[in-house]
This record gives sequence, structure tokens and C-alpha cells, in this order.
Amino acid sequence: MIWFTADLHLGHESLATQKRGFSSLEAMEHTIIQNINIKVAPTDTLYILGDFSYRCTVEHAHALRKKIVCRKVHLISGNHDKDWSRPEAAHTFILDPPLMRMKTEDGQILVLCHYPLLSWEGMHRGAIMLHGHIHSGQDEQAPGSYNIRMKEEGIFRYDVGVDANAMAPVALGDILAWFRDADAQVPEGL
Repeated sequence: MIWFTADLHLGHESLATQKRGFSSLEAMEHTIIQNINIKVAPTDTLYILGDFSYRCTVEHAHALRKKIVCRKVHLISGNHDKDWSRPEAAHTFILDPPLMRMKTEDGQILVLCHYPLLSWEGMHRGAIMLHGHIHSGQDEQAPGSYNIRMKEEGIFRYDVGVDANAMAPVALGDILAWFRDADAQVPEGL
């Protein structure tokens, strides 16, 4: 199976306790990693669309990555990610370009990026944009309302970040099912 997530912000203490409501940074890190390991099997593929960690040492971030049982973890860097290509961090992740296009077995086009784009390749032909960065759900009364609004507006853009998805990754099949009955709209001015 293929899974997506973003904005884990492991190491980000004030986000953990003040915005996300955890009792401690360690509690947030444990919950997020546990939620990944409950859903994502060692032989699955996990795409992290940016901001794996924030203001923690490479050693601490690497140790947290090792707690994730999935062996194929891709990273599309976000604005808070370290340079994972450095020798001391090499092989922590499978590093992907900042903007990536992939095609599912049934031909669905996905565009992956840390940032939500206003326009992306194939958007007028049903390509789905997956992103993080905006922490939707964090300040909303109904987590997931951003994704609901995008679907209602016919915009095939989905926030895979943990704040929008109960601190857990989202399966590719669930994302495809989410948009199955939606009609893509062409935004005004494009």
C-alpha cells in the first residue's frame, strides 16, 4: 500500500503542547510514530510531504525515523526539513524532488509537493494535488474541513498533513475514494 502524510514537526515542542494539545513533545512524537506504525506496514511505501522534523538535531531526527517500521519512506522536503543529503544523514529517507508527479496503477495522476499549489499539471483533467504545509484542522473546529471545502468546490487538492488527518497518515485508496464522486472545476481566471 501507499500512504501519505506531512507536517509531523517532530522536535517542535511549542507546537506539540500549545497548538496540538499534547502534554509534552515526547507524547506528540510517540503518538505520531505509533499512528504511522499502526497503519503502515514494513513493506508499504510512505511519502512524507515535508516537515518531518523541526529544530532538533540530525541525530534525534534520525533516531525518530528509525522508530518508523516502514522501510520505504520517501521525503519531499518542506520549509523546515534538514539537508538529508549530507553524509551523516544519508540513507535516512528516499529523497524525492520538491515537486513530483506520479501515476497510480489505474492511471490517476497525483502531484506531490509540500506546498499547496493554485495550479498544477493536469488539474483540469482530474489530477489530484497532495500537500501539507498549511496545518489545516489545527485552528478549525472541524479537522478535515479544508479537505471537505476543496472537494465541495471541485478542487482536487488534499492536505495530507497530520493536523488534518487525526495525527495519522492517509492511504492512497482513501484519497482516491474521497474524490471518486467529485467533479473537477476550473477555477476562475485560469
